[in-house]
Amino acid sequence: MKNKKATALQYKSKKDKAPKVIAKGRGRVADEILKIARKHNIPIQENEELVSALLMLDIGEFIPEELYPVVAKILAFIYTLDKKAAEFYKSQ
Repeated sequence: MKNKKATALQYKSKKDKAPKVIAKGRGRVADEILKIARKHNIPIQENEELVSALLMLDIGEFIPEELYPVVAKILAFIYTLDKKAAEFYKSQ
């Protein structure tokens, strides 16, 4: 079994110039990051190349411009999920 890796990003569009790394780790730390994300219904995306690149950054560091395209796709996916969830709950 591979050593599990995980990172967490945060992006506050009105405050941050770009998404930043707020958590990262391998093994048990990665498991804990994923556990917390699931507990708070935070969408999880699996992308081994991206997580490897993000693990090289420091906590609190903004992602480099080279990663903008792939992270933008993930954020767009999350915004779509949020919009669909909001529409679903309005209809209930």
